[in-house]
Amino acid sequence: MSKSVFAGVLLSALAGTAMAADLPYRGHAPAPAAASFYAAPTFTWTGFYAGINGGWGFGKLTRTGSQIGNISGALIGGTLGYNYQFQQFVLGVEGDLDWAKIDGSKTWDAAGEAVTGHARISSLATVRGRLGYSVDRALLYVTGGYAGGNVKLGVSHPADPFSGSAEKWQNGYAVGAGLEYAFTNNISAKAEYLYSSLNSKSYFTQDVLSSGTHVQQVRTGVNYRF
Repeated sequence: MSKSVFAGVLLSALAGTAMAADLPYRGHAPAPAAASFYAAPTFTWTGFYAGINGGWGFGKLTRTGSQIGNISGALIGGTLGYNYQFQQFVLGVEGDLDWAKIDGSKTWDAAGEAVTGHARISSLATVRGRLGYSVDRALLYVTGGYAGGNVKLGVSHPADPFSGSAEKWQNGYAVGAGLEYAFTNNISAKAEYLYSSLNSKSYFTQDVLSSGTHVQQVRTGVNYRF
């Protein structure tokens, strides 16, 4: 009897095992595929840009017959340029044209008469190369190239306040350095220093004046990058 009971239990266990083997597997669901990592595009300085700039200019005129001396005033204008970035280095070319009111005057005695010499730079332009080193959105750069300016010289006598003046375009060079930062992929702002030296020219007013011009500019600007 006991053998029959044992045999029945064994057959029931084997039958249950066989049925369990036929059931579908209900183990752990496979882990979902790992989400692909999204890398934001790396910022680049490469491309064209345009903007505005403005600031303060100061300097002096040299070798003038009237020894006019120091000049200073404001300037504002537009900027165009192009950059090309490779690794962390940035090469570029930039040009600007600024309206200016950088002027000065000086009065001296000539044969018992008070004579006033006056000078004004009414515009300044540069075309410069730029070499920079970028740290993500910050760009440190040096710059140098052509500079030119429209310079007006004159001499006024008491009997004739407008006794003589003349304007000429003077050519020279500019060098400087600056820092530019891109707040977005399209908008950047800069602060820079430029030193411009313009060659001497002769101005035939009532007196003959020969003037060279040296101007330092401290300015800021905002650029839109295309």
